[in-house]
Amino acid sequence: MTEPTTQPFKIAVIGGDGVGPEVVAEGVKVLEKIQALDSSVAFTFEAFPWGCEYYLREGKMMADDGLEQLKAFDAIFLGAVGYPGVPDHISLWDLLLKIRKGFDQYVNLRPVKLLKGAPCPLKGVEREAVNMTVIRENSEGEYAGAGDWLFKGQPEEVVLQTGVFSRKGTERIIRHAFEVARKEGRSLTSISKANALNYSMVFWDQVFQEVAREYPEVVTYSYLVDAAAMFMVRDPGRFEVVVTSNLFGDILTDLGAAIAGGMGLAAGANLNPERKYPSMFEPIHGSAPDIAGQQKSNPLAAIWSASQMMDFFGREDWGAAILEAMEAVLQEEQALTPDLGGTATTSDVGDAVIAKLEALAP
Repeated sequence: MTEPTTQPFKIAVIGGDGVGPEVVAEGVKVLEKIQALDSSVAFTFEAFPWGCEYYLREGKMMADDGLEQLKAFDAIFLGAVGYPGVPDHISLWDLLLKIRKGFDQYVNLRPVKLLKGAPCPLKGVEREAVNMTVIRENSEGEYAGAGDWLFKGQPEEVVLQTGVFSRKGTERIIRHAFEVARKEGRSLTSISKANALNYSMVFWDQVFQEVAREYPEVVTYSYLVDAAAMFMVRDPGRFEVVVTSNLFGDILTDLGAAIAGGMGLAAGANLNPERKYPSMFEPIHGSAPDIAGQQKSNPLAAIWSASQMMDFFGREDWGAAILEAMEAVLQEEQALTPDLGGTATTSDVGDAVIAKLEALAP
C-alpha cells in the first residue's frame, strides 16, 4: 500500500458488552479494507476495555479520566452497552450518556432506509418509500436526568421526571435539521406532543415555526407523535427528514428499524457538528447477551455505522460504497445471519461485505 496522502483518522474503539466486540470488529475490518484500497484514507485504532465487565471489576463503567483520553480522537466506534447484573441506568448513564453529554454530541442521526434485499414487514410498500433521516435531539429533553424522588419507601412516595428543553438546545437541533433538509432538497417533519405536554412541546412547536421562517424553501409538516407512529407504518413515504425530541426519537427510530429490515440493520451516529469533540458511531441493536460469543450477531448495523463515519469525515464516496456493498450481500442471500434467515457467522458477513467493497471501490 502506498503512503497515505492525509493524516490518519484516529478512532477509539469501545467494543463494550455482549455482541458489541463481535460486530464492531467487522466494522473495523471494513475500515481497514478501505485503507488498503485507497491511499488517501488512513486510520489508527485504539481499543478501550470499558463496559459492564469493566464495571463489575472496577466499580465504574469507564476510567475516571475516560473523556480526557477520548478527546484526542477523531471518532469513537462503540459496539454495545449493557449486560445482566449491571442495572440499565448505570450502564446507560455512566458510559453512553456520559460520552454523549460530555462531548456535546447533540445530534443523533438515525437513517431509516430500506436497503435493496432487506426484508420489510409492510405489505404493498415500495422500497423507495422507506427512506427517512431521523434527527433526534441527543443532549437534553426527557433524558436530561433532572427530577426528584421524594419520600422513598413511604406511602406518599413521589417521583418527578423533568424534561429539559432549553432555547439553545431546541433551536440548534431544529436548525441542524433544516440545514440537512435544505442540502438534500427534501421536506422536514417535526414530531411533538403539544396537546398533552403543554410546556415542553408547545415550546418545541414554537421554535420550529420560528426557525422555519428562515428556510422558506423547505417544505415542512408537523405531527403529534402518536399520529406519526401510525403514519410511519401506514404511509412511511410521507417522511423524508424528521426532527424530534430525545425520547420520541428513541422510540420512533426503533419502529423505523422494524420496518427497514430489523434491529440488525439499525445504525446511529452521535454527532458534535462543530467538531470540537469527537463524534460517536454505533449500531443501536443493544448487546444481545443471549447470543454473545456465538458469532450469530448481525454486523451490518455496525458496518452501516462505519459508513456514517466515512460520511462525517467527508468521504461520502466510501460511505455510499459501503452501503452498496451491504445491499449486494443482502440481495445475494448467501451470507446472512440467523436474524435474516441465514446461517452465516458474524465474521462471514463482514468478509462478504469486504469482498463486495473491493469490487465497488470508488
